[in-house]
Amino acid sequence: MTVEIKKIGVFTSGGDSPGMNAAIRSVVRTCAYMKIDCMGIYRGYQGMIEGDFKPMDARSVNNIINKGGTILKSARSMEFQTKEGRKKAYDQLQAAGIDGLVVIGGDGSFTGALIFHKEYNVPIIGIPGTIDNDIFGTTYTLGFDTALNTVVEVIDKIRDTASSHNRLFFVEVMGRDVGHIALNAGVGAGAEEILIPEENLGLERLLESLKRSKASGKSSSIVVVAEGDKTGKNVFELKEYVEEHLPIYDCRVSVLGHMQRGGSPSCFDRVLASRMGVRAVEALLEGKSSLMVGIQDNKITLTPISKAIKGHTKIDKELMRVSDIMTV
Repeated sequence: MTVEIKKIGVFTSGGDSPGMNAAIRSVVRTCAYMKIDCMGIYRGYQGMIEGDFKPMDARSVNNIINKGGTILKSARSMEFQTKEGRKKAYDQLQAAGIDGLVVIGGDGSFTGALIFHKEYNVPIIGIPGTIDNDIFGTTYTLGFDTALNTVVEVIDKIRDTASSHNRLFFVEVMGRDVGHIALNAGVGAGAEEILIPEENLGLERLLESLKRSKASGKSSSIVVVAEGDKTGKNVFELKEYVEEHLPIYDCRVSVLGHMQRGGSPSCFDRVLASRMGVRAVEALLEGKSSLMVGIQDNKITLTPISKAIKGHTKIDKELMRVSDIMTV
């Protein structure tokens, strides 16, 4: 049964990423353009359970396209993982007259959306917002490009001090399960080695690579490490291992942490968010549901959320080959 959409609720869930505000702005203004009501749902699924709603119009999203984070806030909700919690959320949506949802988040947020749709048939469209770029069905997720630029900028600064003191720096970036940030930022920043979850470089190869770098005349080096790297050692243990086996190196560690999630979104993320927000509202008005908006071959696409959750993104083998060549 197709539900006539008269009021759309928009919310952000899970970890924040740059571009979420631009996506909120796009959803709200598309609703205004289509002459339908829009309701902002604060604090994700928890706010939905508690009825933390606020009407939004075109003017309520002024001057947010350039802001990082999310004006709608985000929160983890254990209660939404229970049937009782989801029933409360549904009752709140009914009371507010919300008959369609746009969720901006990652796979955890999408999993909750899928379960909610199956139980209550509430039409839901997803927009992928995560810096890890680990959602199947889209080449880029919101925040990935901005995070890359942040990481490259920081590594450039680290390289200044590394070269001044002839040091080896291990720079840890986010990416517990995927190495997209590490690989792309590593190539972009000219790292000597890149350690990612998808490839087990091995400690011996790392040592051999560092020996070659030193022998070739490099006085300083940068090794970018994804937090989920498969060498079996965390970044501090890696530092100690290298210092033990290659005492010629003076090693330091920089863990970039949550700074990667912050900051003003790049132009790419702002444009992508704007395109995705428009398509999300249009999809709901077309009677579609349980789909995620994505971008592939620079075209906006729709992928079933079930596939987006279960699918796996693949590391760019060509970029890995380029990385190997660049470390000569």
